[in-house]
Amino acid sequence: MSDAASVVAACAPTWAPELRLLGRADYEATFAAMKQITLERPSDGRDMLWICEHPSVFTQGIAGRQDHLLLPGDIPVVQTDRGGQVTYHGPGQVVAYPLIDLRRAGYFVKEYVYRIEESVLRTLAHFGVTGHRVAGAPGIYVRLDDPFSHAALTGPQPGDDPFRGLGKIAALGIKVSRHCTYHGVSLNVAMDLEPFLRINPCGYAGLRTVDLSTIGVPVTWDEAAQVLSQKLLAFLAP
Repeated sequence: MSDAASVVAACAPTWAPELRLLGRADYEATFAAMKQITLERPSDGRDMLWICEHPSVFTQGIAGRQDHLLLPGDIPVVQTDRGGQVTYHGPGQVVAYPLIDLRRAGYFVKEYVYRIEESVLRTLAHFGVTGHRVAGAPGIYVRLDDPFSHAALTGPQPGDDPFRGLGKIAALGIKVSRHCTYHGVSLNVAMDLEPFLRINPCGYAGLRTVDLSTIGVPVTWDEAAQVLSQKLLAFLAP
């Protein structure tokens, strides 16, 4: 990814977070580092946005259930302190970790989640893809039959599968400590999707997981990472 300095400079002058491009980064080491920074940061500590990808790993949320780990095999499982259930990280996935002081930013957790999801929606739109929210299921989804359709989703009827016809393309899991955020969002770009079959993604049995490549968008990791970084820097600004 290039022109990181210009991306930061394009943000509002009152909010200039530090953008860190970590490349391929070990998950446990990254988790430990962002947790330590959050616990130790002073009240005037600079906000940050970390962008990376991880070697193959399953991560469990704080209330994650073991029965959602179907067949992890040789992929390590790491217990974390984020919200949500089990998910998978691996090569070809852009992972973004905003380390933000929400009290200073002036918005609360619900709006923070909305802003992250909006950043992903705008990133997908940049590549011609229409993303969707599903009520009660954080993350972003696309229509499997036509990911480029602009039609709004129709609400499920009682008893319907809320994910029918949808695939999950971005997962969200956050932690807030002392008003400061860590963990974040992952966007599937061009991955080996087989490991998602070894779990109930985010706790939903049978939920289909997709990436930009499989829905027909030939985007490089660097391109997706750059656009997602720009959108997060814009939409997370105070």
